[in-house]
Amino acid sequence: MTRAQQVARERQPIKKAALILGPGFITGAADDDPSGIGTYSVAGASLGLATLWTALITFPFMAAVQNICARLGQVSGSGLAGILKEHYPRWVLYPAVALVVVANVVNVGADLGAIADAAGIIVGTRVPWLVVPIAVALVAMQVFARYRFIERVFKYLTVALLAYVVDAVLVNPPVADTIRATIVPTISTDHEYIATVVAILGTTISPYLFFWQTSQEVEEEKSAGRRQRAQRRGASRFELKIATIDVTVGMWVSNVVMYFIILATALTLHANGKTDISTGADAAEALKPLAGNLAGVIFAVGMIGTGLLAVPVLSGASAYAVSETFGWREGLDEDWWRARPFYGVVALATLVGLVIPFTGVKPIDALFFTSVLNGVAAPFLLVVIMLVARNTKVMGQQTIGPVLTVLGWTVTIAMFVALLGLAMTSFGS
Repeated sequence: MTRAQQVARERQPIKKAALILGPGFITGAADDDPSGIGTYSVAGASLGLATLWTALITFPFMAAVQNICARLGQVSGSGLAGILKEHYPRWVLYPAVALVVVANVVNVGADLGAIADAAGIIVGTRVPWLVVPIAVALVAMQVFARYRFIERVFKYLTVALLAYVVDAVLVNPPVADTIRATIVPTISTDHEYIATVVAILGTTISPYLFFWQTSQEVEEEKSAGRRQRAQRRGASRFELKIATIDVTVGMWVSNVVMYFIILATALTLHANGKTDISTGADAAEALKPLAGNLAGVIFAVGMIGTGLLAVPVLSGASAYAVSETFGWREGLDEDWWRARPFYGVVALATLVGLVIPFTGVKPIDALFFTSVLNGVAAPFLLVVIMLVARNTKVMGQQTIGPVLTVLGWTVTIAMFVALLGLAMTSFGS
């Protein structure tokens, strides 16, 4: 039975809402991984409330892109790399997949390091070795658990996002200043400001989310018994509606959390002159003397929860992309002995990432490297996604409509501008 059929049959409102929230909700939560938390924390600490408006303006663009990706997976019956392989030359497919996989592996390493740092804040001493059992446990869950179990675990981990809402409430934000900074964009040509806005855009609209979203929609259909691609082609209006709600809520939650992280760090760290942080763990540590131990611990707990969610999403997105590229059997609902290459990529991406925290590479340097790769890959991938979404050979009569088309091309142009801005702020000063 498909998720849409389960939603249609369910009469209890709470259970119906829980059924509606699936891949899109998980994708939105995964977008607030420790690397994203670090970016938002740096924005709040260094610039105060000046970037608060970005949470409002990026929401429709994030929602549009992920809704388009969800529709691609639902209607075509294939993941994004599979679509690229079928309809575009290899010189488009291979660089896109390679850039995303490399960025994901580095991001896995940075996120695992952030989990260990956050755990150290909670227990009062550094525990770098903690990343080893965590990485092994996450790989084991992906390899041996069924898709529905993994999905439930991911949903539970999204509760960690509430930590940042609680933190923002604890700092008692001034209502008038907060509203003004939210609805009135700050315009500045300052190097640090431009670089921060570019980093926020690159963090919220990341290529790995494109691959993950399309593949998870396919995974949903496989788990409902549609094992053959021919069975998965096309989608009913109700199925598309359910996915739209799911994705939109997920992106909304992602941006709400982004908003509260910037708000909390702006009103504590920036307000007290603590502007020299480089990671989310730095923010959590700095919050303790400024807003109380509880605020710092809550911030750290949120990082651990989102990290545990993001690491398997990053490694899973890599595995889907590589497996679809080479035509391997793939999917989190496949038995490991039938999809050994797929799970091999999951394990390899996680274990290679595991090495990074022990190399001495600073997390902020690793994350800057991934932002460069994502910044290069995202706009070009968005062009291909937009062309595919309007291609009747791929989508039949279910191509995207005018609203998604306008929003999709707008964010594509914005990402090219961001790429240009990244180049200028990196090499022009």
